[in-house]
Amino acid sequence: MQSKDEIVSFLGQQASIMRLLTAVAALNIKDCWIGAGTIRNAIWDQLHGFPARPIPGSDVDVVFHDPSDVSPARDLELQRRLFADMPDAAWEVHNQARMWSTNGDPPYGNTADALRCWPETATAIAARLEDGCVEILAPHGLQDLLGLIVRPTPAFAARREEYCARQAAKKWCERWPKLRFITPC
Repeated sequence: MQSKDEIVSFLGQQASIMRLLTAVAALNIKDCWIGAGTIRNAIWDQLHGFPARPIPGSDVDVVFHDPSDVSPARDLELQRRLFADMPDAAWEVHNQARMWSTNGDPPYGNTADALRCWPETATAIAARLEDGCVEILAPHGLQDLLGLIVRPTPAFAARREEYCARQAAKKWCERWPKLRFITPC
């Protein structure tokens, strides 16, 4: 896997991911995506030659940007709808129009702005179904994800202690031994 088109094709062939993307598309929310680990992990598994396998306790991060209703109650209602459709998925829904204040960032103008502030460049990826086709959002590009490189985003470059604590907790090097950590902790 070496390109965005190959990622799109790969994700489109993953029945479990397509079910998740279909459920999220049914919410009919503009700028709504599944991001982070669900997408990253599937790609890293593929690049390591591993079968797709869930990580115990891993959630399905649904992110969207809608400033018309930033209440946490809306996120919980959308999460409830997704659980009703797919109760076996660990859904986590967050309106990025609200999350900037929680994260201590300037306001996000859209979901891509929010992804720019996620911890690692390889994690700052999301996918959605648009007109039945997989679409990818990767504001930091795909080079690190496809190159198995873990590095902080510019937003996290100065948050070394938090970044290193996250790396230690994730234990990614145990699951994906080919990963290269650009900012060792």
